[in-house]
Amino acid sequence: MLPSPDRTPQCPAASPDCLGNPRCRRIVLSGGVSVRSPIVFLFPGQGAYLPGAFRHLAEEPIITELLSEVDEVATSLGAAPVTTLLMREDAPSLDDLLSRSPAQLHVAIFAAELALYRLLTRRHGIQPDVLLGHSFGELTALTAAGVFDLRQGLRLVIARDAAFADCPPEPGAMVALGTSADRARHVIGAVGRWDLCLAADNGPQQTVVSGPEEDLGQLMRVAETLGITARRLSVPYSFHNPGLAGVAERFIERIRELTPRVPVRRVHSAVLSRDVCDSTDVAALVAAHLVRPTYFLGAVRALRAEGVEIFLECGPRGTLSDLIAGFLPDTTVIAPLRRRVTGPDLDRLLEPVPHHQASIPDQRGTTTVAEPAPVRGREELISDLRTIYAETLGYPVEMLTADADLEADLGIDSITQTELFAKAVTASSRSLPADDSDVRPTSFTTLRALSDFLLTLPVGNSVTR
Repeated sequence: MLPSPDRTPQCPAASPDCLGNPRCRRIVLSGGVSVRSPIVFLFPGQGAYLPGAFRHLAEEPIITELLSEVDEVATSLGAAPVTTLLMREDAPSLDDLLSRSPAQLHVAIFAAELALYRLLTRRHGIQPDVLLGHSFGELTALTAAGVFDLRQGLRLVIARDAAFADCPPEPGAMVALGTSADRARHVIGAVGRWDLCLAADNGPQQTVVSGPEEDLGQLMRVAETLGITARRLSVPYSFHNPGLAGVAERFIERIRELTPRVPVRRVHSAVLSRDVCDSTDVAALVAAHLVRPTYFLGAVRALRAEGVEIFLECGPRGTLSDLIAGFLPDTTVIAPLRRRVTGPDLDRLLEPVPHHQASIPDQRGTTTVAEPAPVRGREELISDLRTIYAETLGYPVEMLTADADLEADLGIDSITQTELFAKAVTASSRSLPADDSDVRPTSFTTLRALSDFLLTLPVGNSVTR
């Protein structure tokens, strides 16, 4: 269950002692020497939709399997399927979906980002050191990091739109100003409307303001007078605005029963301006992402100061990549799904990215490097688990279906589940975090749930160097 977001503790990653907590870690070794160029995966927000984004990857099983699963879960939760939106070039445009079905758009964005994440990590073997979401993309980042499984992540996305339906806010919009956050605040002050606020600090030359339509019109006129470019964004609501407090409260009520797990990958939040380390941080982020600004510029600069040199956008188009390229020209920024690509296209785009495992500083200050291992798909892994469990328990393999409850249906006690969990991790060629004390084997009640968890872990058996 999500705890009440009533405190905002300082993340240990803000101090040099953060190496004692592998969940909240800077990308350094003892002595501050990096092993190689760390990689950040970027998860974009509202505008990250490209009709038929995977049209030329329709034969890629990782993509099709994920989209099929999203459709199945979304339908069971009362939402519309999204595969056609991401597979057909004649699918509705961003503006069409914003006007008639923003909820379906958000599921499509979530699905596209998670599908690309799985493709990059499983097919191409690229393991990120940090996940950084922007606005709505923070929810996808949490799911990619294993905080929520796919079903829980979709519940989060769907509940968010349901909260808007339950508690409709006043009509609002968002405007991007071609100036810094400091100057944008002065422009807001010149307009003199309390319900206008800074929503996103995206870069030295882009700041987003949210608020009521009429007030934003006045803001755009003032900006034009001052020689500042102003562009209205295609969004359904005035996100990152205190005026959405009622929606945020309803959202929290709808997802209160969700139980977040500790991230298995490092997640840095641009809303919280720190790492997401535990369930309290998750609750704080989920509660705040609708009403507080996103400090993307500060988050990127902080990660760059840690030694990050590669930013890879894990979603359609290339909005975040373009922002970073504008103020960090000395970094490698890649948007692999800026347009519809084929498999060979994707291979070429990813050539500058090292295909490696994420280095994870452990409590001794050394670095755990995961060695490459064969990539196993979800169904393959479930099949392997069924065989392992059947042979160990002496059960017919037919009894070990993917969704059979390990304790209630099969009578497997907690001690045996723990032993089998260790075998499953080894057989999957995955690596648990250096501190796995928060991983409870008995929390994965079915082989499907266990396989989903294993697939969030870095590939390879850990070797300390």
